[in-house]
Amino acid sequence: MVSFALTDEERLVQQTAHDFAKREIRPVAAYYDEREEVPYAIIKKAAVVRFGISREGSLLDGGGSSLVPVILAEELSWGCAGIALAINSSGLAGAAIMATGSPEQREKWMAAIASDANEVHLGAMCLTEPDAGSDVANIQTSARRDGDDYILNGEKQFITNGNIADVHVVFATEDRSKGWGGIGAYVIPRGTPGLEEGTTWKKMGIRASHTANVVLNECRIPAENKLGAAPKGGGSAGPGALGALMTLERTRPVVGAYALGIGRAAYEYALDYARDRVQFGKSIMKNQGISFMLADMAMAVDSARLMVWRAAWMAGANAPYLQAEGSMAKAFASDMAMKVTVDAVQVLGGQGFMRDHPVEKWVRDAKIFQIFEGTNQIQRMVIGRAIEALPKKN
Repeated sequence: MVSFALTDEERLVQQTAHDFAKREIRPVAAYYDEREEVPYAIIKKAAVVRFGISREGSLLDGGGSSLVPVILAEELSWGCAGIALAINSSGLAGAAIMATGSPEQREKWMAAIASDANEVHLGAMCLTEPDAGSDVANIQTSARRDGDDYILNGEKQFITNGNIADVHVVFATEDRSKGWGGIGAYVIPRGTPGLEEGTTWKKMGIRASHTANVVLNECRIPAENKLGAAPKGGGSAGPGALGALMTLERTRPVVGAYALGIGRAAYEYALDYARDRVQFGKSIMKNQGISFMLADMAMAVDSARLMVWRAAWMAGANAPYLQAEGSMAKAFASDMAMKVTVDAVQVLGGQGFMRDHPVEKWVRDAKIFQIFEGTNQIQRMVIGRAIEALPKKN
Protein backbone atom coordinates (compact mmCIF):
# COMPACT_ATOMS: atom_id res chain seq x y z
CA MET A 1 0.00 0.00 0.00
CA VAL A 2 1.31 3.45 -0.93
CA SER A 3 1.64 5.88 1.99
CA PHE A 4 2.16 9.62 1.74
CA ALA A 5 2.62 9.99 5.51
CA LEU A 6 5.94 11.43 6.66
CA THR A 7 7.91 9.69 9.37
CA ASP A 8 8.37 11.35 12.75
CA GLU A 9 11.90 12.38 11.75
CA GLU A 10 10.73 13.86 8.45
CA ARG A 11 7.95 15.82 10.18
CA LEU A 12 10.48 17.12 12.71
CA VAL A 13 12.78 18.32 9.92
CA GLN A 14 9.81 19.92 8.16
CA GLN A 15 8.66 21.78 11.27
CA THR A 16 12.17 22.80 12.33
CA ALA A 17 12.97 24.13 8.85
CA HIS A 18 9.66 25.97 8.61
CA ASP A 19 10.15 27.58 12.03
CA PHE A 20 13.68 28.61 11.04
CA ALA A 21 12.44 30.10 7.77
CA LYS A 22 9.65 31.98 9.53
CA ARG A 23 11.88 33.28 12.33
CA GLU A 24 15.26 33.85 10.65
CA ILE A 25 14.66 34.16 6.89
CA ARG A 26 11.31 35.78 6.08
CA PRO A 27 11.88 38.91 8.22
CA VAL A 28 15.15 39.76 6.42
CA ALA A 29 14.39 38.49 2.90
CA ALA A 30 13.69 41.96 1.49
CA TYR A 31 16.83 43.38 3.15
CA TYR A 32 19.19 40.92 1.47
CA ASP A 33 17.28 41.12 -1.81
CA GLU A 34 17.63 44.90 -2.00
CA ARG A 35 21.29 44.95 -0.95
CA GLU A 36 22.35 41.84 -2.86
CA GLU A 37 24.41 40.66 0.10
CA VAL A 38 25.37 37.13 1.11
CA PRO A 39 23.65 36.35 4.45
CA TYR A 40 26.70 35.08 6.32
CA ALA A 41 25.02 35.47 9.72
CA ILE A 42 22.10 33.27 8.65
CA ILE A 43 24.43 30.67 7.11
CA LYS A 44 26.15 30.37 10.50
CA LYS A 45 22.82 29.94 12.30
CA ALA A 46 21.74 27.36 9.74
CA ALA A 47 24.96 25.39 10.24
CA VAL A 48 24.16 24.98 13.93
CA VAL A 49 20.96 23.08 13.06
CA ARG A 50 22.73 21.18 10.24
CA PHE A 51 21.13 22.98 7.32
CA GLY A 52 23.62 23.30 4.47
CA ILE A 53 27.01 21.60 4.77
CA SER A 54 27.89 21.79 8.45
CA ARG A 55 30.76 20.52 10.56
CA GLU A 56 28.09 18.89 12.70
CA GLY A 57 26.93 16.87 9.70
CA SER A 58 24.29 17.82 7.17
CA LEU A 59 20.61 17.13 6.70
CA LEU A 60 21.28 17.38 2.96
CA ASP A 61 22.40 13.76 2.99
CA GLY A 62 18.94 12.77 4.18
CA GLY A 63 19.97 10.85 7.28
CA GLY A 64 18.46 7.72 5.77
CA SER A 65 15.47 9.49 4.21
CA SER A 66 15.60 10.63 0.61
CA LEU A 67 12.71 13.03 1.30
CA VAL A 68 14.58 15.10 3.90
CA PRO A 69 16.64 17.14 1.38
CA VAL A 70 13.55 18.13 -0.65
CA ILE A 71 11.50 18.85 2.49
CA LEU A 72 14.31 21.08 3.74
CA ALA A 73 14.67 22.87 0.40
CA GLU A 74 10.94 23.58 0.16
CA GLU A 75 10.65 25.02 3.65
CA LEU A 76 13.76 27.22 3.44
CA SER A 77 12.77 28.46 -0.01
CA TRP A 78 9.31 29.28 1.38
CA GLY A 79 11.21 31.79 3.50
CA CYS A 80 13.38 33.15 0.66
CA ALA A 81 14.84 31.26 -2.28
CA GLY A 82 17.95 33.44 -2.44
CA ILE A 83 18.79 32.90 1.23
CA ALA A 84 17.91 29.21 0.98
CA LEU A 85 20.32 28.84 -1.93
CA ALA A 86 23.00 30.73 0.01
CA ILE A 87 22.58 28.34 2.95
CA ASN A 88 22.85 25.29 0.70
CA SER A 89 25.12 26.92 -1.90
CA SER A 90 27.96 24.46 -1.35
CA GLY A 91 25.66 21.54 -2.07
CA LEU A 92 26.53 21.24 -5.75
CA ALA A 93 30.27 21.31 -5.07
CA GLY A 94 29.73 18.77 -2.32
CA ALA A 95 27.65 16.54 -4.57
CA ALA A 96 30.38 16.67 -7.24
CA ILE A 97 33.04 15.75 -4.68
CA MET A 98 30.94 12.88 -3.36
CA ALA A 99 30.09 11.67 -6.88
CA THR A 100 33.64 11.73 -8.28
CA GLY A 101 36.14 11.78 -5.43
CA SER A 102 38.04 9.01 -3.69
CA PRO A 103 37.28 8.35 0.00
CA GLU A 104 40.35 10.37 0.99
CA GLN A 105 39.35 13.27 -1.26
CA ARG A 106 35.80 13.24 0.06
CA GLU A 107 36.99 13.48 3.64
CA LYS A 108 39.48 16.26 2.90
CA TRP A 109 37.43 18.51 0.65
CA MET A 110 34.03 18.11 2.30
CA ALA A 111 35.62 19.31 5.54
CA ALA A 112 36.97 22.34 3.66
CA ILE A 113 33.47 23.52 2.67
CA ALA A 114 31.73 22.86 6.00
CA SER A 115 30.51 25.79 8.10
CA ASP A 116 29.79 26.17 11.80
CA ALA A 117 28.52 28.82 14.22
CA ASN A 118 31.78 30.77 13.99
CA GLU A 119 32.99 30.42 10.41
CA VAL A 120 31.46 30.12 6.96
CA HIS A 121 33.25 27.94 4.41
CA LEU A 122 31.85 27.68 0.91
CA GLY A 123 32.27 25.56 -2.18
CA ALA A 124 31.63 26.38 -5.84
CA MET A 125 30.85 23.95 -8.64
CA CYS A 126 32.31 25.45 -11.82
CA LEU A 127 30.72 23.86 -14.87
CA THR A 128 28.97 26.50 -17.02
CA GLU A 129 31.02 28.57 -19.49
CA PRO A 130 30.28 31.45 -21.88
CA ASP A 131 30.00 28.95 -24.77
CA ALA A 132 29.01 25.87 -22.77
CA GLY A 133 25.76 26.36 -20.93
CA SER A 134 23.28 23.68 -21.92
CA ASP A 135 25.97 22.19 -24.21
CA VAL A 136 28.15 20.83 -21.40
CA ALA A 137 30.22 18.71 -23.79
CA ASN A 138 31.52 21.94 -25.36
CA ILE A 139 33.60 22.85 -22.30
CA GLN A 140 36.59 24.91 -23.43
CA THR A 141 38.42 25.16 -20.10
CA SER A 142 41.52 22.99 -20.44
CA ALA A 143 43.55 20.91 -18.02
CA ARG A 144 47.10 20.15 -19.10
CA ARG A 145 49.27 17.60 -17.28
CA ASP A 146 52.71 18.95 -16.37
CA GLY A 147 54.72 16.49 -14.33
CA ASP A 148 53.05 16.10 -10.93
CA ASP A 149 50.71 19.02 -11.61
CA TYR A 150 47.80 20.09 -13.77
CA ILE A 151 47.63 23.55 -15.34
CA LEU A 152 44.13 24.90 -15.99
CA ASN A 153 43.09 27.71 -18.32
CA GLY A 154 39.66 29.07 -19.17
CA GLU A 155 36.67 30.95 -17.81
CA LYS A 156 33.59 29.73 -15.98
CA GLN A 157 30.34 31.72 -16.03
CA PHE A 158 27.39 32.23 -13.64
CA ILE A 159 29.07 30.30 -10.83
CA THR A 160 27.35 30.26 -7.43
CA ASN A 161 29.91 31.44 -4.84
CA GLY A 162 32.32 32.09 -7.72
CA ASN A 163 34.39 34.84 -6.10
CA ILE A 164 33.83 33.92 -2.44
CA ALA A 165 34.29 30.14 -2.34
CA ASP A 166 37.00 28.43 -0.31
CA VAL A 167 37.04 25.49 -2.71
CA HIS A 168 36.25 25.43 -6.44
CA VAL A 169 35.38 22.17 -8.21
CA VAL A 170 36.25 22.93 -11.83
CA PHE A 171 35.26 20.79 -14.80
CA ALA A 172 37.84 20.96 -17.58
CA THR A 173 38.80 19.08 -20.74
CA GLU A 174 42.04 17.12 -20.61
CA ASP A 175 41.68 15.21 -23.88
CA ARG A 176 39.21 16.50 -26.48
CA SER A 177 39.53 13.37 -28.60
CA LYS A 178 37.74 11.40 -25.86
CA GLY A 179 34.64 13.60 -25.80
CA TRP A 180 32.81 13.19 -22.50
CA GLY A 181 35.48 10.82 -21.29
CA GLY A 182 38.12 13.51 -21.63
CA ILE A 183 36.47 15.85 -19.13
CA GLY A 184 37.63 15.74 -15.52
CA ALA A 185 36.86 17.49 -12.22
CA TYR A 186 39.63 19.38 -10.42
CA VAL A 187 39.66 20.94 -6.94
CA ILE A 188 41.19 24.41 -6.66
CA PRO A 189 41.44 26.01 -3.19
CA ARG A 190 41.08 29.75 -2.68
CA GLY A 191 44.37 31.63 -3.04
CA THR A 192 45.82 29.31 -5.67
CA PRO A 193 47.93 31.38 -8.13
CA GLY A 194 46.09 31.76 -11.42
CA LEU A 195 42.63 31.49 -9.83
CA GLU A 196 41.20 34.93 -10.58
CA GLU A 197 37.97 36.77 -9.86
CA GLY A 198 35.68 37.44 -12.79
CA THR A 199 32.51 39.50 -13.15
CA THR A 200 30.17 39.52 -10.17
CA TRP A 201 26.66 39.50 -11.61
CA LYS A 202 23.71 41.64 -10.56
CA LYS A 203 20.69 39.42 -10.93
CA MET A 204 16.95 39.67 -11.49
CA GLY A 205 16.25 37.41 -8.51
CA ILE A 206 17.79 35.15 -5.83
CA ARG A 207 19.96 38.16 -5.00
CA ALA A 208 21.15 36.84 -1.63
CA SER A 209 23.01 34.12 -3.54
CA HIS A 210 26.39 35.23 -4.93
CA THR A 211 26.97 34.61 -8.66
CA ALA A 212 30.20 35.39 -10.52
CA ASN A 213 32.56 34.31 -13.27
CA VAL A 214 35.76 32.47 -12.41
CA VAL A 215 38.93 32.93 -14.48
CA LEU A 216 41.72 30.36 -14.65
CA ASN A 217 45.01 31.76 -15.92
CA GLU A 218 47.79 29.16 -15.96
CA CYS A 219 46.37 27.90 -12.68
CA ARG A 220 48.65 25.15 -11.35
CA ILE A 221 47.39 22.49 -8.93
CA PRO A 222 48.79 19.16 -7.71
CA ALA A 223 47.71 16.15 -9.77
CA GLU A 224 46.16 14.69 -6.60
CA ASN A 225 43.55 17.47 -6.79
CA LYS A 226 41.93 15.77 -9.75
CA LEU A 227 38.84 14.08 -8.37
CA GLY A 228 38.85 10.33 -8.85
CA ALA A 229 42.30 9.64 -7.41
CA ALA A 230 44.32 9.31 -10.60
CA PRO A 231 47.22 6.87 -10.10
CA LYS A 232 50.54 8.50 -9.37
CA GLY A 233 52.48 9.00 -12.57
CA GLY A 234 49.50 9.79 -14.78
CA GLY A 235 46.27 8.44 -16.12
CA SER A 236 42.70 9.01 -15.06
CA ALA A 237 40.69 6.86 -12.67
CA GLY A 238 37.78 9.25 -12.21
CA PRO A 239 34.38 9.25 -13.93
CA GLY A 240 35.05 12.72 -15.39
CA ALA A 241 32.04 14.33 -17.03
CA LEU A 242 29.92 11.43 -15.83
CA GLY A 243 30.38 12.86 -12.36
CA ALA A 244 28.85 16.14 -13.49
CA LEU A 245 25.88 14.34 -15.00
CA MET A 246 25.44 12.29 -11.83
CA THR A 247 25.53 15.51 -9.81
CA LEU A 248 22.90 17.23 -11.94
CA GLU A 249 20.57 14.22 -12.04
CA ARG A 250 20.87 13.75 -8.31
CA THR A 251 20.05 17.38 -7.53
CA ARG A 252 17.15 17.97 -9.93
CA PRO A 253 14.44 16.96 -7.41
CA VAL A 254 16.02 19.36 -4.90
CA VAL A 255 15.96 22.17 -7.48
CA GLY A 256 12.30 21.37 -8.02
CA ALA A 257 11.75 21.58 -4.25
CA TYR A 258 13.22 25.10 -4.12
CA ALA A 259 10.80 26.15 -6.86
CA LEU A 260 7.99 24.42 -4.98
CA GLY A 261 8.73 26.52 -1.90
CA ILE A 262 8.42 29.75 -3.90
CA GLY A 263 5.16 28.67 -5.54
CA ARG A 264 3.68 27.58 -2.23
CA ALA A 265 4.64 30.88 -0.57
CA ALA A 266 2.98 32.87 -3.36
CA TYR A 267 -0.17 30.73 -3.30
CA GLU A 268 -0.56 31.02 0.48
CA TYR A 269 0.00 34.77 0.42
CA ALA A 270 -2.51 35.28 -2.40
CA LEU A 271 -5.06 33.08 -0.62
CA ASP A 272 -4.80 35.09 2.60
CA TYR A 273 -5.06 38.34 0.67
CA ALA A 274 -8.14 37.16 -1.25
CA ARG A 275 -9.88 36.13 1.95
CA ASP A 276 -9.26 39.52 3.59
CA ARG A 277 -9.70 41.87 0.62
CA VAL A 278 -13.26 43.22 0.38
CA GLN A 279 -14.68 44.68 -2.83
CA PHE A 280 -18.34 45.30 -3.70
CA GLY A 281 -19.25 44.37 -0.15
CA LYS A 282 -17.72 40.89 -0.11
CA SER A 283 -14.38 39.08 0.01
CA ILE A 284 -12.84 38.86 -3.46
CA MET A 285 -12.48 35.13 -2.74
CA LYS A 286 -16.23 34.95 -3.34
CA ASN A 287 -15.68 35.95 -6.96
CA GLN A 288 -15.50 32.92 -9.20
CA GLY A 289 -12.68 34.39 -11.27
CA ILE A 290 -10.46 34.68 -8.19
CA SER A 291 -11.53 31.41 -6.54
CA PHE A 292 -10.92 29.43 -9.74
CA MET A 293 -7.47 31.00 -10.09
CA LEU A 294 -6.60 30.05 -6.51
CA ALA A 295 -8.00 26.55 -7.03
CA ASP A 296 -5.67 26.09 -10.01
CA MET A 297 -2.76 27.38 -7.92
CA ALA A 298 -3.54 24.91 -5.12
CA MET A 299 -3.70 21.98 -7.55
CA ALA A 300 -0.45 23.01 -9.23
CA VAL A 301 1.45 23.31 -5.95
CA ASP A 302 0.27 19.91 -4.71
CA SER A 303 0.99 18.26 -8.07
CA ALA A 304 4.51 19.65 -8.08
CA ARG A 305 5.14 18.34 -4.57
CA LEU A 306 4.03 14.85 -5.57
CA MET A 307 6.40 14.85 -8.55
CA VAL A 308 9.30 16.15 -6.47
CA TRP A 309 8.72 13.62 -3.70
CA ARG A 310 8.39 10.76 -6.20
CA ALA A 311 11.70 11.65 -7.86
CA ALA A 312 13.41 12.00 -4.48
CA TRP A 313 12.01 8.65 -3.31
CA MET A 314 13.16 6.95 -6.51
CA ALA A 315 16.66 8.34 -6.08
CA GLY A 316 16.80 7.09 -2.52
CA ALA A 317 15.54 3.65 -3.56
CA ASN A 318 18.04 3.51 -6.45
CA ALA A 319 15.08 3.10 -8.79
CA PRO A 320 16.03 4.03 -12.37
CA TYR A 321 14.57 7.20 -13.86
CA LEU A 322 13.09 5.37 -16.85
CA GLN A 323 11.00 8.41 -17.80
CA ALA A 324 13.55 10.98 -16.60
CA GLU A 325 11.50 11.55 -13.44
CA GLY A 326 14.18 13.86 -12.02
CA SER A 327 13.87 16.12 -15.05
CA MET A 328 10.09 15.91 -14.86
CA ALA A 329 10.11 17.10 -11.25
CA LYS A 330 12.46 19.99 -11.94
CA ALA A 331 10.66 21.19 -15.07
CA PHE A 332 7.13 20.83 -13.72
CA ALA A 333 7.86 22.46 -10.36
CA SER A 334 9.72 25.42 -11.85
CA ASP A 335 7.05 26.02 -14.49
CA MET A 336 4.50 25.85 -11.69
CA ALA A 337 6.42 28.38 -9.59
CA MET A 338 6.59 30.84 -12.48
CA LYS A 339 2.87 30.62 -13.25
CA VAL A 340 1.71 30.64 -9.63
CA THR A 341 3.82 33.67 -8.69
CA VAL A 342 2.54 35.64 -11.71
CA ASP A 343 -1.02 34.64 -10.82
CA ALA A 344 -0.41 35.74 -7.22
CA VAL A 345 0.48 39.21 -8.48
CA GLN A 346 -2.77 39.19 -10.46
CA VAL A 347 -4.81 38.22 -7.40
CA LEU A 348 -3.34 41.18 -5.51
CA GLY A 349 -3.91 43.49 -8.49
CA GLY A 350 -2.08 46.80 -8.24
CA GLN A 351 -0.84 45.92 -4.76
CA GLY A 352 0.93 42.87 -6.19
CA PHE A 353 2.99 45.11 -8.44
CA MET A 354 4.29 47.07 -5.47
CA ARG A 355 7.38 46.13 -3.49
CA ASP A 356 5.41 46.51 -0.26
CA HIS A 357 4.27 42.94 -0.90
CA PRO A 358 6.69 40.03 -1.49
CA VAL A 359 4.91 38.56 -4.52
CA GLU A 360 6.87 40.63 -7.05
CA LYS A 361 10.09 39.31 -5.50
CA TRP A 362 8.82 35.75 -5.77
CA VAL A 363 8.21 36.27 -9.50
CA ARG A 364 11.81 37.42 -9.90
CA ASP A 365 13.12 34.54 -7.80
CA ALA A 366 11.07 31.89 -9.60
CA LYS A 367 12.39 32.61 -13.09
CA ILE A 368 15.88 31.22 -12.55
CA PHE A 369 14.53 27.77 -11.73
CA GLN A 370 13.35 27.41 -15.32
CA ILE A 371 16.90 28.20 -16.46
CA PHE A 372 19.68 26.82 -14.27
CA GLU A 373 20.51 23.16 -13.62
CA GLY A 374 19.49 22.59 -17.22
CA THR A 375 16.86 24.78 -18.89
CA ASN A 376 13.35 23.40 -18.99
CA GLN A 377 13.70 23.02 -22.74
CA ILE A 378 16.70 20.75 -22.11
CA GLN A 379 14.68 18.86 -19.49
CA ARG A 380 11.99 18.24 -22.08
CA MET A 381 14.62 16.93 -24.48
CA VAL A 382 15.84 14.54 -21.77
CA ILE A 383 12.27 13.43 -21.03
CA GLY A 384 11.48 13.02 -24.72
CA ARG A 385 14.50 10.78 -25.30
CA ALA A 386 13.68 8.73 -22.22
CA ILE A 387 10.07 8.05 -23.16
CA GLU A 388 11.03 7.35 -26.78
CA ALA A 389 13.25 4.54 -25.50
CA LEU A 390 10.49 2.91 -23.46
CA PRO A 391 9.24 -0.44 -24.74
CA LYS A 392 5.89 -0.39 -26.46
CA LYS A 393 2.84 -1.40 -24.43
CA ASN A 394 0.96 -4.43 -25.70
